Amino acid sequence: MMGYEPSKANIINNTNAQTGKFVKVVALEDSVITLVSDFITENGASTVSSINLNANCAIEGLVITSITLGSGTVIAYEA
Repeated sequence: MMGYEPSKANIINNTNAQTGKFVKVVALEDSVITLVSDFITENGASTVSSINLNANCAIEGLVITSITLGSGTVIAYEA
């Protein structure tokens, strides 16, 4: 995970943008998220919209600086 170890976890179940240095996101139920990261792009932009995550699916291995939940519940681990 790029040398970052999680130091805390945040359960996200609202649609407010959550900011930090997230290194892993796990869907606790089927969820839709939008994320911002310098390490992944969508059509050249650092905002990747409407990612469908099935329950127990994870995104890790990159630093995410913002997560906005469209639906569902996720747990986000911060470095």
